[in-house]
Amino acid sequence: MTAPVSIPLDEGKAVRSGEALDVPAVDAWLKAQVPSLQGTPEVTQYTGGASNWTYRLKYDNRDLILRRPPSGTKAKSAHDMSREYTVQQALKPVYPVVPTMVGLCQDPGVLGAEFYVMERIPGLIPRKHLPRGLDLDRAHTRQLCLNVVDQLIALHGVDAQGVGLQSLGKGPGYPQRQISGWSDRYEKARTWNVPRMKRTREWLAANVPPDIKTCVIHNDWRFDNVVLNPEDPTQVIGVLDWEMATLGDPLMDLGNTLAYWVQADDDAFLRMTRRQPTDLPGMLTREEVVAYYLERTGLKPANWTFYEVYGVFRLAVIAQQIYYRYHHKQTRNPAFKNYWLIVNYLGYRCRQLIKKAGG
Repeated sequence: MTAPVSIPLDEGKAVRSGEALDVPAVDAWLKAQVPSLQGTPEVTQYTGGASNWTYRLKYDNRDLILRRPPSGTKAKSAHDMSREYTVQQALKPVYPVVPTMVGLCQDPGVLGAEFYVMERIPGLIPRKHLPRGLDLDRAHTRQLCLNVVDQLIALHGVDAQGVGLQSLGKGPGYPQRQISGWSDRYEKARTWNVPRMKRTREWLAANVPPDIKTCVIHNDWRFDNVVLNPEDPTQVIGVLDWEMATLGDPLMDLGNTLAYWVQADDDAFLRMTRRQPTDLPGMLTREEVVAYYLERTGLKPANWTFYEVYGVFRLAVIAQQIYYRYHHKQTRNPAFKNYWLIVNYLGYRCRQLIKKAGG
């Protein structure tokens, strides 16, 4: 089961056109923070994310990652580098799978925007498929799945006040704020070819539970945001992309996670949208993930369906916001052309879940 040496670690690629770093400026700033750095960095870019830009800076004696907002970003709240840096720095002592922070630059004179630098975690990242050359049997696939869920459970067990993150959120009422906020976003992004989702939004608003607990939540927990140990690919050694982390309800976080969870017995359309290897033999089903999580945490929701519908509805809004930009020619990326079909399908899923629950 140990990953053979031939399995490539997750690496950066050539920097995209128009997204080049000012390497001399970054190098000078970094060496002022870390005088021990040697050489000029070899710069590559990670192309998987659609939000912030992520680069690898490979020095002679150190391997680093730089994160910055896209060029021309106006809304700092959408790409708050200081916040992302602070969250990870605070979590690191008690949640060791967070990358080690190296430095935060708040001077826009260096790159034209805030950015931060962290240690690279060399490892394997499971995306739609496991990394090429990595074959896990059913038992090891199950262990990988459990370990990923266990890391989410561990995060939800962090004492936010103990690590100085008590002011990260807005206080009680997180579920209500989420339903109101995502419903408003959907109205603003709706185009003629997607449903109003009136029934779903009304059902969610009528079934909002009180906060079951308030804790640090990741808000984008997926397999492609974890790093696996090359020597034991069932072991999670890193958790990435803390851009949307906040204080909130952990079951809302779990609902978001399961919205991306496509399993082997799902219908053909849903399987076409799969972005992570949750369909492999040995992976837990969504129902098994929920049962495992609740058993380990002791949480007892009055109505689990609410969290599941919320996660699917939120994903529909995200897809529609992307499609809105394509529809109005704010982006010409052909990958977004048929996102309206996904939104229609996710609306159907919400209605089916509500119907199954007797709503």
